[in-house]
Formats: sequence, structure tokens, C-alpha cells
Amino acid sequence: MQSLWMLVASLLFASMGVCVKLAAETHSPVEITFYRSYVSLLLMFGLVRLRGVRLATSEWRWQISRGFVGFSALFAYFHAIALLPLATAVTLNYTSAIFLAICLALAGVRLRVGMLGALATGLAGVTLLLKPILNADQFGAGLIGLASGVLAGIAYFSVRELGARGEPEERTVFYFSLVSTCCAALWLLFGELHAVDPRSGLLLLGVAVFATLAQLAMTRAYTRGKTLISAALAYTTVIFSSLFGVLFWDEVLDASVWFAIGLIIVSGIAATHFSRASPGEQD
Repeated sequence: MQSLWMLVASLLFASMGVCVKLAAETHSPVEITFYRSYVSLLLMFGLVRLRGVRLATSEWRWQISRGFVGFSALFAYFHAIALLPLATAVTLNYTSAIFLAICLALAGVRLRVGMLGALATGLAGVTLLLKPILNADQFGAGLIGLASGVLAGIAYFSVRELGARGEPEERTVFYFSLVSTCCAALWLLFGELHAVDPRSGLLLLGVAVFATLAQLAMTRAYTRGKTLISAALAYTTVIFSSLFGVLFWDEVLDASVWFAIGLIIVSGIAATHFSRASPGEQD
């Protein structure tokens, strides 16, 4: 069953989150974003050369805007991981499916009743998830995590538009990595750059490698598996992240938080189902 590749992707994404949280002890979120993007840029350059994909594009405005939004989403996500319990940060980032649906509505796509119900459920989950964060004086961190979900949803909408305009996936990922690397490098020109020692170097490399392998596994799941099953399995990242949080940082989430996470997961799966481009696509 090809959709089970999403379980591999979820484990790898959760492992990336662990590396981010550990690397954040010695490096800022923008540094982690830079190293992750730069390694990805090198890997993608090799891939586009290997597959003979031309880098010249007539959609450079879309590519640059997608890259900038993607960089912002990645930075916000890494920042949230550094400040919040790992499972909470991951869940807030996974609200991207909800905000992608909102972007589609703003673009003129008619939302069915089921989609509206999914959005209402997701927003209720977000409200419940942010409530204990507010009580713990981490509301700012929670908003950063939510911002990562909003920005990721916008980025996915841009990817959808680029695909509709005929842009190959490899070219889009390459330009995302390029723009992210440039944005992070420019930021670091005016900020502090910490030295990389063997431990932090391995963690930063782990962030990039786990992310790249996770992307490959996720792509395989979506292209060869069933869309809705793959989308549902994607949320096992939250489960893996929770287990890692307990293992490494003794993070324990109470019942109300898990209920909120459950609402967000259900809404995300439903939003993916109702926003599919082809109504006839098989589940």
C-alpha cells in the first residue's frame, strides 16, 4: 500500500522537529532555516541537473513570492518548535490545510457545506489549543505557530497555482530553497551567527536530511497512494512528535489539548477531502 509511505514521511518530519528543537539550544531559528535551505538548495540543484529540468521560468514572480512566503512559514515553524512543546508546534503548523481551503475560497472556489463544517471544526480546535498556551504565558509563541500554518497554507496555494501554470515540481522546490537561502543569509548579515561545532553540525545536517527524505516519502505517498488516506496518515507526525516530546523533554499533554489536536486533525483531513481539484478522484 503506497499510502503507507506517509508513515515514513511523518516519522522523518517528527525527527526533523527533534533536530530543530535540539539545534535551537545553540542556534537561532533563522540560522536553522538557513542551513536547512542551503543544504536543500544543493540537493535540488543536483536533482534538476540529473533530470534535465530547465531553471529558466516565465513565472518568476510566482516563484519568488512562493519562496518568500515559504521562507516565512519555515522560519515561523522552527521558531515555534523552539518555544512550544513539539506536538503543539507541529499541530499548529498542520492547520495549513484549513488556511489553504480559505485561500481557495478567496480565489473564487466554491466551498461545499462539508468544507465549511471542516473549517468551523478546525478553528474551534485552534481556539481550544491556544487557550492553555495563553494560560501558560506562551500566547505569543502560539501565535507564531499559528502563523506558520497560515503562511504554509498560502505557500501551498502558490504551489498549486504554479503547478496549474505548468511549472515542474523540481523547479518550484529549487526556487523555494534558493529564495529561502537568500532571505536567511540577508537576515544573518545583520544578526549573530553562532559557530558550528560537531554536535550542532550533525543536528543542522539532520534537519536538512530528514526534511529532504520526508519530502521524497511524502511525494511518493501522494503520487502513488490514495490521496485521502495519505492526508490522514500525514497527521501521525503529531503522534510521533508527542512521543519524542515525552522521550526527550518529558512533555505531557493533558486531555483538553489532545481533544483540540483531534479536532484540528479531523478538520484537516476533511478540508483535504473537500478541496481536492478533481471531484472524481478516488479515496
